[in-house]
Formats: sequence, structure tokens, C-alpha cells
Amino acid sequence: MPKLLISTSSFDVKSNQVLQGLQAQGFEIVLNPYGRKLKETEVLELLSDDDIVGMIAGVEPLTRNVLKSAKSLKVISRCGIGTDSVDLVAAEELEIPVHITPTAPVIAVAELTVSLILSILRRTSEADRILREGTWKPLMGRLLASQVVGLLGYGRVGNRVGQLLKSFGTKRIAYDIFRDDSLFADTVCVTSLDEFIARSTVITIHVPYNQDNHHLVDRDFINKMQAGSILINTSRGGLVDEQALYEALVSGHLAGAALDVFEEEPYFGQLCSLPQVILTPHMGSYAKEARTQMEQEASQNLFDSLLALGLAK
Repeated sequence: MPKLLISTSSFDVKSNQVLQGLQAQGFEIVLNPYGRKLKETEVLELLSDDDIVGMIAGVEPLTRNVLKSAKSLKVISRCGIGTDSVDLVAAEELEIPVHITPTAPVIAVAELTVSLILSILRRTSEADRILREGTWKPLMGRLLASQVVGLLGYGRVGNRVGQLLKSFGTKRIAYDIFRDDSLFADTVCVTSLDEFIARSTVITIHVPYNQDNHHLVDRDFINKMQAGSILINTSRGGLVDEQALYEALVSGHLAGAALDVFEEEPYFGQLCSLPQVILTPHMGSYAKEARTQMEQEASQNLFDSLLALGLAK
């Protein structure tokens, strides 16, 4: 019996008509037994089953070693946008197509980004914490309308964040190496990264991760940021040097930061000790409506590939 692996930490199979249809055709669904991001060894073990012909993938490491070991795997359908966890070169060599769901998470990630900016500026997370500890003390924050928000990356998510910020009267600037002038109708495009950093009082990251931009936001980048500015990352953890960020926050050079993604996940590092930092567990796409759309699109991509391969009907 052919099998399909769903390696995401959660997935609503019962409400998914595409997967229900594949099950009716005789496909067996294999779920992630751990309920969390899988380690490479765990993916290897699950894909060692020679009956698995397709998978709906999360952010687990699909390395060359994993893909070469998956002898029967014919298609990978990512439930999300990024492909940094997949060795695309190896997948192409092995003739395993890799699909993504590029539009489904956009609104959810953008809304989380704006909520984190607001929470850091108005210090709502800090105020909630100290009130629960028994202290009634209003905290002085800053207005979003008074900030210059720098959008590092102006693709789908960065553009959506810019649209949302417009309603706050926020000044927006953007830096993107893949400049598309049609996207910059009402946002200032900055062509120099140094100028972008110097002008921004809030920097929010919206670029895909690869080895070439590992620690793009490094100690030098952070030192160039305005004193008292804040950093938001809802993109990928490897883009930020977390040690350099920690030091800048402790020294007071940065006023705050919010991270939804980390270099190593789950994250339990030293940033957890800082009250001016908000940390969330990689939940940018975890809005019910967005998650449903992602799962539907990932399932449809999987079905279409299986159909093209003659494995489904």
C-alpha cells in the first residue's frame, strides 16, 4: 500500500478533502509521531519506509543524506513558503519536485509582525508580566506613528507589512536586492543597506534564508542600527546572530527585539532572560484561516504531482 508522510508537527487530516480522497484511493497517511519539529535522524527513520511515495513537509532538515536514503520518495510538498530546510540541489538531482504554498501564510505572518512591533513599542508584554507579579506600574512606550520602519526584504510578506503599517501613518522604507519598482509605489526604496540601517528606528526582516546570508544581521549590522531602535524577525532564525543581538540588548544599544524564529528550535537561550524581548515559538503562520489554506494548498500540490506521476487518479 502506498504511503504519504505528513511530517509537520500538526495537520488536520480529517477536514482535508484532498487527503480524504487519496485515502479512498488506497493511500495510507503516516503522521509525525512526535508533535514537534523532527530531527534529521527522525526524518531518516520515517522515510526509510519504502512504501512512502510522497510527503507534506514542515521545517525539518531534508538534507542530501535524507533524500538519498528515501528510495521511494517521488514528491515533496512544503506546508509553507521557505525551502531553506530542503537541499534543493539534491532534490533536483534525484528528480524529486519540491512545491511550496507561497501565498497562504502571507497575511498571518504580516499581522504577527505588526503585532510584535506594537507590543515592543508599547511594552505590553512587559506590563503584563510585572502586573501578574504584583506590581501596578504603567510603562512609558512609543508611538508606531512616530517610527521609521525599515522593511528588510520587500516580497510578499514585507509588502503586506508595509500595507498594514500605512494605516498607522508610519513612515516606511524598504531594502531588497531583488528590487521590483512596481512594488514601491508608496514605500521609499533605499538602495544602500547602510543607509537603510541608519534611517530605520524599527527593522523587520522578511528575506529567505540561505548560506550566503547566514547572520546577515550580525554584530556589525546591529552596531550600525540607531541607538534605542528595535529588531523584529519573523522570517528565519539563521539570519540573526543571536549572541550579538543579546549583547546589544544588554548594553542598551537596542531598546527591544521580537523573534518568532531561531537558529536552533526549540529555543531556550539567553534571550529568554531579557524582559524587553518577546519570543514566540515559530508561529507566524499559525492563524486558523491561514493554516487551513496552507494545508489545503500543500495537499493539492501533493495530489497534482502524484496525478502527474500516474500514482493517483
